[in-house]
Amino acid sequence: MIKKIIVASLAISLSISSCKKEDKTVEPVVPEKPVVVEPMIKYGFDLNEYEIVADTVKSGATFNDLIIQHIVEGQSAYKTAQRLNEIYDLRRIQAGKPFKILKRKDSIGTPEVFIYESSKLDYVVVNFNDTLAAYKDKHPITFKRKTASGIINSTLSEAMEDEGLGLSAIYELSDIYRWSIDFFKLQKGDRFKMIYKERYINDSIYAGIESIEAAVFETDETPFYAFDYVTDSITEISDYYDENGKTLRSFFLKAPVNYSRISSRFTKRRFHPVQKRWKAHKGTDYAAAYGTPIVATANGVVTKSGYTGGNGNYVKIKHNGTYSTQYLHMTKRKVKVGQRVKQGQIIGTVGSTGLATGPHVCYRFWVNGRQVDPYKQNLPSADPLPKDKMDDYMQFIAPLKDEIDQLPFKETDEVL
Repeated sequence: MIKKIIVASLAISLSISSCKKEDKTVEPVVPEKPVVVEPMIKYGFDLNEYEIVADTVKSGATFNDLIIQHIVEGQSAYKTAQRLNEIYDLRRIQAGKPFKILKRKDSIGTPEVFIYESSKLDYVVVNFNDTLAAYKDKHPITFKRKTASGIINSTLSEAMEDEGLGLSAIYELSDIYRWSIDFFKLQKGDRFKMIYKERYINDSIYAGIESIEAAVFETDETPFYAFDYVTDSITEISDYYDENGKTLRSFFLKAPVNYSRISSRFTKRRFHPVQKRWKAHKGTDYAAAYGTPIVATANGVVTKSGYTGGNGNYVKIKHNGTYSTQYLHMTKRKVKVGQRVKQGQIIGTVGSTGLATGPHVCYRFWVNGRQVDPYKQNLPSADPLPKDKMDDYMQFIAPLKDEIDQLPFKETDEVL
């Protein structure tokens, strides 16, 4: 009997011991963590919440063509078009532009939002709710501050492209120095450096140069500084000045067009290519491609905008009591008599209307009612920096000048 009890006790003990060992090997069940989907906010909507139809406008397509196959019972393409047309002319919808339709994740894929992107920055929205809300909006813009330097081996455009700078940077830098540097006379070894800001849409899409804060362009071993300074904090009007506070602008631009060459200068005796006789040529001819923009060389008021057999399409501008300018042979005129224009504003496009053998603009210049050669005039500068702003300006540019002076010029690998 005692033996049976001992055997039973040992069996129970072994069983308990065995269970304890098994308990130690059992791993606890850990509940799975829920998958967290980060919101993908764009156009003001979380795109993760929708099925997205993304496409581009086909040639000849209307707004109705874009949405008719997606709308469901109770939605009206006609009413949607009416509401959208209140804020955006539907005739401006262009082939190749992207659009999106956001559909609910329900059994029938009900459209909730239509989005048309009129540009990289701008878009319009129609929300298919009870009121068919329609509105315009813009993508968020961010700015990145950068520096660059380059050296001229052939042209400014090629030098800037070599540094990965786009057309907007080329135009900005050319515009800053258009009064003080002749870009048609640059020499190999001339160089530049600059501090600038780039625009980005949605933090990723490059959208050009926002501004050049500071620059130095060295030509013929002479440095030309430029600093962007806000002269009026209320209107936020800014301009470029050098290290001494002198404006870089002139009262007049050097030319009314980005030209390929000067085909004929002001002269008292020239053989006219159309009339086939010797006569005075009281203007400067700038050869350029058809359609090239022609700009006003100074602020003023349009006194004439018309057509004659000799001038073709032409515009005349009075700048003040002393100076007037005229622009001939345009394909199109873009200003009217009495209209105020600003320096650099497009007033027409290059053509060959009137007595002209090829595309160019004949630029004429008057001083006190007498036609003269603008290249032989001592023309005035633009408005200087106000004296009461000088101390503030010098304090403003001090850290910028230190920064750009420490930025090294790019050196050429060749011996110049």
